[in-house]
Amino acid sequence: MSSTRSIKQRIDNVSSVEQLIRAMDMVASTKLIKARSQLEGVRPIYNQLKFIVEKIGRQEEAKNHVYYKEREVKSSLYIILTSDKGLSGGFNANISHKALEHMEGKNEKLLIVGFKGNDFFHKHGKTISKSVIDVSDTQVYYGSESLSRWSTDKFLSGEVDEVFVCYTDFINVLNYEPIIERMLPVCPWNGESEDSEIKYEPDIGVFIDEMVPLYLHMNLFRAFSEAHTSENAARMVSMDAAGKNAEEVIEDLTRQYNRIRQAAITSEITEIVGSRSVMNKEK
Repeated sequence: MSSTRSIKQRIDNVSSVEQLIRAMDMVASTKLIKARSQLEGVRPIYNQLKFIVEKIGRQEEAKNHVYYKEREVKSSLYIILTSDKGLSGGFNANISHKALEHMEGKNEKLLIVGFKGNDFFHKHGKTISKSVIDVSDTQVYYGSESLSRWSTDKFLSGEVDEVFVCYTDFINVLNYEPIIERMLPVCPWNGESEDSEIKYEPDIGVFIDEMVPLYLHMNLFRAFSEAHTSENAARMVSMDAAGKNAEEVIEDLTRQYNRIRQAAITSEITEIVGSRSVMNKEK
């Protein structure tokens, strides 16, 4: 039977871990509020740009533009957004496995954001063209613009024939879904269009050359924001579950500690009563 001293030490150790878990939970909760606010700000901008760019693709003059024209796919670029840190449940594993499944049978090039994704695809023998690790929150906007330009250059040069972004879509604190979305070539609008009479100055080609890069930048920035919000939500949920588990462990150890103490006290009382009985008999 474990001694009371060792059980007491285990209780103290688990209590220390619980305090650390609670601190991490509070940090994740604070970051989630900030990330969610950023996401709610960028979503309307992205949605409007997406609407404009996709509707332009229905114009006859746009169908042969390099940003819209479909071509034979010989090589595909995957931009995969993961985190640098773990302790976030299945956040990294879900998007990594989905991207790995999607690229099956393709000649892929990888642009990995986050240490966890970089480690995952290295272990699976994938060649990583570019990796970005330890991106601070203040660098996300300009960092996404830089990565958008890099991937666009690869597409325009013909090095890749299509570009996908793989991220985790934030639905709510308990739900986030891994998504793989094609960025290039841009898919035209599938709904009804009533803007065939719109005129573009100086012409539609110049308008597309200016509008699509902005859309791609905001698309990637929005994907970063979705992934970052999902990551902090997943970490907060994981830390909350870990904290509850720590509480249960402490309760179990405390009950075990009390049972051992009670047994020891009972044994001492029995010994005292027994010794007194012997003394009385001797008298």
